[in-house]
Amino acid sequence: MEFIDTALLAYCENHTSAEDELLQKITRETQAKVMMPRMISGHLQGKLLELFTKMQNPHTILEIGTYTGYSGICMARGLKPGGKLITLDINDELETMVRGFFEESGLAGQIDYRLGNALDIIPDLPGPFDMAFIDADKINYGKYYELIIDKMSAGGIILADNVLWSGKVLTEKGKKTDKDTQAILDFNKMIQEDPRVENALLPIRDGVMVARKI
Repeated sequence: MEFIDTALLAYCENHTSAEDELLQKITRETQAKVMMPRMISGHLQGKLLELFTKMQNPHTILEIGTYTGYSGICMARGLKPGGKLITLDINDELETMVRGFFEESGLAGQIDYRLGNALDIIPDLPGPFDMAFIDADKINYGKYYELIIDKMSAGGIILADNVLWSGKVLTEKGKKTDKDTQAILDFNKMIQEDPRVENALLPIRDGVMVARKI
């Protein structure tokens, strides 16, 4: 997932505001207790999400893919007073751990954590959303985007993780791609060609797409 030289990455992290004790704890426990711990947002990306949110100062954020709660806590820290983060995940096995982290963060009252299939839940969410973060199953990235784009407020920001997909987006012409890679390629093309947004693809971690609704 990391494309940058490890020494340069360490330099970037050393010149990024440090993780607090709770975020360090989430990282440790995710690595120790959860399968595929590399799915956690982590220090650099987490701080980026937190800064984006503090600059946007949103009233409502939608997160698709809670995992162990690291990214959700980072984003909830930038909510307006009385604002809400709605975070969706299909994995109920992590519920106790995640709810515990949300309680420790002091932000549980602003976090609406829902379990279930996001494709079923999103149509019933009223919006508008000032910010959204997509970090779930890659096959459905395009569907998630189409479900939320009309619910975004003007000037709202959509961020999507893993849009470089470990470099697989650079598949040789004519070479067959797997379903996840093709889904990411289709998603990136969709954003690039969508006149409803302006966008930038950032080569951070495994790639972050940033799209602002016009």
